[in-house]
Amino acid sequence: MATYFMFGRYSLDSVKEISPERTNKATALIKKHGGEVESGYALLGEIDLVLIVDLPDTEQAMKTSVALAKLLGISFTTAPAVTVEDFDKIMEEV
Repeated sequence: MATYFMFGRYSLDSVKEISPERTNKATALIKKHGGEVESGYALLGEIDLVLIVDLPDTEQAMKTSVALAKLLGISFTTAPAVTVEDFDKIMEEV
């Protein structure tokens, strides 16, 4: 599994639909794509929320990002992430 940060921005319409039920639907959709939500945070500023998720691969990350946008009306920017420890190991080879 790989870790991805999913940065979300609400549309004016999607803000009206915020609810625990919708959060549960999003979590279920991520699981449907083979993923797990590690954590999620609501933010103030240009980005409204961030999800930290584990997904099997980039293909599933792309599918999940688009499927969430369709389901929720929230646009996501999804980025792969590695731990600093893994990053240091990777950079030793450069």
